[in-house]
Amino acid sequence: MNIGLTGGIATGKSTVSSLLVRMGALLIDADVIAREVMLPGHPVLQQVVQHFGQAVLLEDGTLNRKKLGEIVFQDPGAREVLNGLTHPAIRQEMWDRMARYEVDHPQKLVVVDIPLLYESGLESQFEEVLLVYVPRELQLQRLMNRDQITEEQAQARLNAQMDIEQKKSRADIIIDNSRDLDLTQRQLEAFWKRKVRS
Repeated sequence: MNIGLTGGIATGKSTVSSLLVRMGALLIDADVIAREVMLPGHPVLQQVVQHFGQAVLLEDGTLNRKKLGEIVFQDPGAREVLNGLTHPAIRQEMWDRMARYEVDHPQKLVVVDIPLLYESGLESQFEEVLLVYVPRELQLQRLMNRDQITEEQAQARLNAQMDIEQKKSRADIIIDNSRDLDLTQRQLEAFWKRKVRS
């Protein structure tokens, strides 16, 4: 059984996914896979450098995330190019891991954490979609605090994703992560009882 886990930037997806893992779920994290395809020597990183230039690399040959982020968050065309280079490899690795888990652990809940699940049109790949939700104003504050960026920079990043309220209207399960961790945990436990022990 697999579910897609999504949210918006700075809504707390990592917190929720780690709580689900602690409960016994298996996790496939698209962000982790995205980092793996950007490691030195990976063909995807080579393609990114070919397109965006050596400036997106640090001296040691690893990706300069900050530099690449500055380019793609300001330019939708550049973001589209980057997605075209990275998404096929990330998706293929996700599907491969899902297929392996289905064979090796058929009784387990598999949680696939995909920040841009709706933007990528992937909801049909999952039995249900679980959304980690916080209102946009709180999302903005958390993002500014977390990444130490200006309001303008944070707004640009939020605007690069589908609005959180739109995602909320499409999700099957909503976990409100706008208050304390205890409340988030209680919502997840209720979900777990319904989903896993039924």
